[in-house]
Amino acid sequence: MIGKLTGILCDKNPPQVLVDCGGVGYEVQVPMSTFYNLPATGEKVSLLTHFVVREDAQILYGFGSQAERAAFRELVKISGVGPRTALSVLSGMAVGELAQAVTLQEAGRLTKVPGIGNKTAERLLLELKGKLGADIGMPSGAGSEAQSDILQALLALGYNDKEAALALKALPADVGVSEGIKLALKALAR
Repeated sequence: MIGKLTGILCDKNPPQVLVDCGGVGYEVQVPMSTFYNLPATGEKVSLLTHFVVREDAQILYGFGSQAERAAFRELVKISGVGPRTALSVLSGMAVGELAQAVTLQEAGRLTKVPGIGNKTAERLLLELKGKLGADIGMPSGAGSEAQSDILQALLALGYNDKEAALALKALPADVGVSEGIKLALKALAR
C-alpha cells in the first residue's frame, strides 16, 4: 500500500525513525544497516517501505535499498519468521552476507544474530536457497549450485564449516562439481 516515503527526518530512535511527509509524521521501523546510513535529523530522507497490517497494529518498515526490502519480503514469507525477526536478521548482517550464508549453507553465521537459533537458521537456509542471489546480484545458477554441491560433499566427508568454506573460496568461480571437489580436497590435504 505504502511503497516509499520521502520527507524530512524528524527523529531517530533505533530501530524507529519519524519521517515528516507533508505535515504527516510516519513512524517507520528500520534495520540497523539502514539506520546507520540515514542523514542527520532535519534533512531529507527517502525510504522504500513495506506495510504490515495485523489485528492489533499497522506497522511500516523502511529500507535504504531495494535489496534490503526484497530480502525482508523473502524472510517474512517463511513460516515462523515475522517482521521483527526479519528486521533482526537484516540488522545483524548485510544483505550480501545473508545471501552468501544462504548460498554456502552456513547456519553458524545466522545463529550469531540475536533471536535466531539452530532450528530457525536451518529453516532460513532451506527456504531462502535460490531466492536471494538474483535479487542482490549474487551469482545464482550453475556456479552457485556447483559451489553448494561441493560444500555439501566436503561437509559429508567430515570437514567442518570453516574448513569447507576456506577450501571453497580458493576454487575458481566456474569450476564443475567433480573437479571442484578434487581441488578442494587437495587444498585441504596441505
